[in-house]
Amino acid sequence: MSEANAQNPFVKLVNDQKYLVLDELKLECKDVLYKVPVAYKTWGKLNEDGTNCMVVCHALSGSADVADWWGPLLGEGRALDPTRFFIVCINALGSPYGTASPVTINPETGKIYGPEFPLTTIKDDSTILKRVLDHLNVNQVAIIIGGSMGGMLAQEFLYYGKKFVRSAVLLATSAYHSAWGISWGETQRQSIYCDPKYLDGYYEPDDPPTAGLGAARMTALMTYRTRDSFNDKFGRKLPDPSVHKNSDKPDARSLSKKEENWIVNNHGNPRSKETNSGYRQKSAQTYFTAQSYLRYQAQKFTQRFDANCYISITRKLDTHDLSRGRTSSVGEALGLIEQPALVIGIQSDELFTFPEQVEIQKYIKDSELKKIVSPDGHDAFLLEFELINGYILDFMNQHIPEFMQGAEKKPIGEAGDSIFGEDEVTIW
Repeated sequence: MSEANAQNPFVKLVNDQKYLVLDELKLECKDVLYKVPVAYKTWGKLNEDGTNCMVVCHALSGSADVADWWGPLLGEGRALDPTRFFIVCINALGSPYGTASPVTINPETGKIYGPEFPLTTIKDDSTILKRVLDHLNVNQVAIIIGGSMGGMLAQEFLYYGKKFVRSAVLLATSAYHSAWGISWGETQRQSIYCDPKYLDGYYEPDDPPTAGLGAARMTALMTYRTRDSFNDKFGRKLPDPSVHKNSDKPDARSLSKKEENWIVNNHGNPRSKETNSGYRQKSAQTYFTAQSYLRYQAQKFTQRFDANCYISITRKLDTHDLSRGRTSSVGEALGLIEQPALVIGIQSDELFTFPEQVEIQKYIKDSELKKIVSPDGHDAFLLEFELINGYILDFMNQHIPEFMQGAEKKPIGEAGDSIFGEDEVTIW
């Protein structure tokens, strides 16, 4: 662990990370950070020429631990094969998992940055990624792969040129953050701001605005999935008290009608004095499995993420625009990309829509488009492992065949519970 993370409780969630501490980092916003920790993980071994590097980029709430959120794709004979590639994943600026962020220590004050952490952009992440690869003696990146926010970084990194980055896989991402995406980010930040514990970002680490952050996570989850996926998964099912900890349980005491009404009105309010009352509703049911799932996910998220970090990263997404500082239009900026690219979109994605993937593929000269038909919306890029594995393997066989010679495709690994991804074995 780097000294900057001495007070960071979240960094312990990622095992066996390495750190590169940069003496200085000039950000796109013109601020300068000093003694900047950059957390990263690697798998496999770099070849003598330094050319077998595969870079994988994480999404908004992810970490450098690819094995956690894309584990089924990692292994011999799979898309992310450490016997053939030297796989590198860095943690993004602003994330709570090791790289400089609101929860790391500002060397100029000796205290955590908190809300004073400066605005960072995808371009800044591209800069620190290059610094890490230089540190690791990587001479050429065979392929860079990223989904969602990770796809933004993958696109940005392609501007280092085809001599340094040979190819890319871009999943469920965008060439610029849309007004729709910006608006959803704003609603999530407002949830945090409305929590009285937020205190303009100067909250105590042991008393954070978990109600606001949990509400932000619930909102985000609704953009990651679809109406049909929730209907299919939950319908109007009621929570099973033997499985779901937030389910209603019988209450031995009798309540007045006013108390009953108050409890129904406040059920699920994380700041209520009786949030999870044991009262069993006698009238029309108002608590369903869908709500239980959202509350569970919110609670889980607040135990692994920081509110200021969430604000920092959602603002980073807002700044994403490949044309900024390059061209007069996004199409022109995409047209500057010379490397072959595989663009993978999800038909039901309502956040990074399929037409956005079509636009990326249209303007990148040497590119192809694949469509995932799934009811799971944006999160399908963290769930449809079999399809994604096959698409990436086929693309690599075509564009970087020297690393794929003699490769025997093997089944994807089994999925299990994930800290940073969306796959989960919990039954709802």
